[in-house]
Amino acid sequence: MYNFRMHQTLVIGFCLRLQRPLNFKLLPNYRFCSTGHVCQVKKPQNTKGSHIPVMLNEILTILNPKEGQVILDMTFGSGGHSREILRTAPQLKQLIVLDRDPLAHEIALDFADEFRHCKILPLLGTFEDLPHLLQQHQVPTNSIHSVLLDAGASSMQYSAANRGFSLSLNGNLDMRMNELREADQPTAADVVNTLDEKSLQELIKKYGEEKKAHDIAHAIVQFRAAFGKIVTTHQLVAIVASVFDSPMKLDKLQRPAHVATKTFQALRIFVNNELNQLSNGLLVAHSYLKEEGVCAAISFHSLEDRIVKRHFHGIDINASKNMSLSSHQFLSPSKIYNEASVQGIISKKWNPIQKKVIVPDPTEVKRNPRARSAKLRAAIKCSS
Repeated sequence: MYNFRMHQTLVIGFCLRLQRPLNFKLLPNYRFCSTGHVCQVKKPQNTKGSHIPVMLNEILTILNPKEGQVILDMTFGSGGHSREILRTAPQLKQLIVLDRDPLAHEIALDFADEFRHCKILPLLGTFEDLPHLLQQHQVPTNSIHSVLLDAGASSMQYSAANRGFSLSLNGNLDMRMNELREADQPTAADVVNTLDEKSLQELIKKYGEEKKAHDIAHAIVQFRAAFGKIVTTHQLVAIVASVFDSPMKLDKLQRPAHVATKTFQALRIFVNNELNQLSNGLLVAHSYLKEEGVCAAISFHSLEDRIVKRHFHGIDINASKNMSLSSHQFLSPSKIYNEASVQGIISKKWNPIQKKVIVPDPTEVKRNPRARSAKLRAAIKCSS
């Protein structure tokens, strides 16, 4: 269900036809520049937000860091969670911090220098790279007491206009989390400028769960045919907004959100292969945790949360949506299972700590708006 290969099949050649005019009157601060691109007349204010770790109290309660433990923060970011973990338990045996973003890794190196009393191991790479990185530093499997995973983009990435993650800040349409390490990795601009309309529609629908994916894909292709490449975040914002009657709409929880939010989410997930990385990360976490070790995972949209839930509850990651564990495993009652298959079915890898997902309280959301979509799940590694 999530093992898509679309990022390997960028289509270079296609036929373009202009079928209906775009409606840019929704955003009065935009005009057509001499280059044919949609440009913003008013220069956006470049405000840099400070990082506030999401659901910090809940994380500290679940992980319960103690002296002598080894803890792995798989998404270091700006280090908010790791810093508070060390303040809670300054005598940790080791704190391992990973991030795929080279800028976050630089922060992690400074963080390790600041907390010299603790053995901090900063690692640069993806979840997929992590086993190799841990082996290089002689960290064995089944040796870590607790793991934290905070999925999605960081506040640091959203606050940098040139990274291309933010709708509100105009910058290059990039969205790569590790652009300094993998210069050849396709950017979001590469995706919107090379995929054909059908592929764009599929991408926006699958990764953004956007109902108007067809109309948005059509508008993107129209713009390319008439005006050339899409190169900035605000160009894409204007194109997506032209499909809607209003630039704002209500999300599933009846909260106001910009109409381009889901399209940006889809492109970011696709460019960084985030869903496959998340699934791999949870497998790695299980492999390196001690028995009875705990994993806490924060997600920010339903696709991420579904993956976390399926891992923790033992549901096949590729099963149909809303299919329970038992119904998926016994679809063929006439099939004869050998002993190994039966043991694989009945053995549990995780024991979820809570029955329902944890969400931030209204006070935290008011203090930190980024937390409004956060969902926290936690599970204990079962004994073999």
